[in-house]
Amino acid sequence: MASSSDPDKLMSKADKLTKLSFTRWNADWKSATSLYEQAAIAYRFRKDNEKAKDAFEKASKGQEMISSPWDAAKHMESAAALAKDLGRWNEVSDFYHRASELYRECGRSQPASDALAKGASALEEKSPEEAIKMYDEACSVLEEDGKEQMAFDLYRAAAALYIKMEKYSDAAAFFLRLGSSADKCNAINSQCKAYLSAIIVYLYAHDFQQAQKCYNDCSEVQAFLNSDQNRCATKLLSAYEEGDAEEIKRIAQSSAFNHLDHVVIRLARKLPTGDLQAIKKADDGEESLDEDDLT
Repeated sequence: MASSSDPDKLMSKADKLTKLSFTRWNADWKSATSLYEQAAIAYRFRKDNEKAKDAFEKASKGQEMISSPWDAAKHMESAAALAKDLGRWNEVSDFYHRASELYRECGRSQPASDALAKGASALEEKSPEEAIKMYDEACSVLEEDGKEQMAFDLYRAAAALYIKMEKYSDAAAFFLRLGSSADKCNAINSQCKAYLSAIIVYLYAHDFQQAQKCYNDCSEVQAFLNSDQNRCATKLLSAYEEGDAEEIKRIAQSSAFNHLDHVVIRLARKLPTGDLQAIKKADDGEESLDEDDLT
């Protein structure tokens, strides 16, 4: 038996057990997998992350070969975490994706989504576009299983990352997606906060028309129409139409905004942005057109 303190020997023996030859017609994946697991733990204990990562990857493959996708997924997550420590960003994405697929084979949507979320979080700084894709997939896994409420933090994380990337329309879209999911769960408070957040994001991005459209669409939802968040949005948009910068600042500083996500509060505190007078002129122009409308 190979010494448990010598992971190199464990790996060598395991590799031999999986290779076919004239004397070995069938791979002994069960024995090999146990050796890969022992080696992975020993390498990790030694802080030899490169070899530990490879050993966990092989242990995952072994668990797949002996029809144990749950254990295979766990080992793949361990390999992904080590890839992160090593700065192997492509492998971080690949390994967490694979772990998610293996969890789904077990019919387990929550850990499948969690694996993608871990990958997204790890990649936010180095590869934000890939992180967004993984957050999106993580949300979809839960949505497909009717577990939207478990995805609320993921929608927020994706929206926050989009704001950091200055992709404000995409951030607002994620808040609206959160609102839609909250509606299905009857999570009215989360729904109303998400709708107000989307409106604030559009205003911060100087897109008053889109903010107004978003407000109108969301106000068709009875829960939002009767909410404190709706009253805040109404006052805010009215102040924009009046071109009243001081009133906008006063409203944006009010306690009604304190329960939103920190990233949204920061945007609200910076309002107004853009050309307020242009909004007021456009609004005045529409009113004068209405007055002359003889049809």
